[in-house]
Amino acid sequence: QVQLVESGGGLVQAGGSLRLSCAASGRTFSNNAMGWFRQGPGNNRQMVAVINWSGNSPYYADSVKGRFTVSRDNAENAVYLEMNSLKPEDTAVYYCAASSRMSGAAPAAASYDYWGQGTQVTVSS
Repeated sequence: QVQLVESGGGLVQAGGSLRLSCAASGRTFSNNAMGWFRQGPGNNRQMVAVINWSGNSPYYADSVKGRFTVSRDNAENAVYLEMNSLKPEDTAVYYCAASSRMSGAAPAAASYDYWGQGTQVTVSS
């Protein structure tokens, strides 16, 4: 059974930083795209950052460019999201995602087949 387990969410003040981690088990994703999506109150799930199989080609939402960094460790079967200069509008549930079909950094949620349970990130003003 494939599982993606996120950790690292929490409450932080505006301007602060958090690092999210996602550990995959049940199969390896070293040849597949992985990434992060988020869903805020009243919003649809949105792409935050995704990364290709080798980790050398990330893709970011415009709203997080220059503040967030996505990375992966294929030996650990894990993906990470470093979030700096956090803003209240970053408040959301953050979901880790992994694809069984795509190797490139695909921005569409439909490209991902496995999802974590989500971790809450709350940024206070």
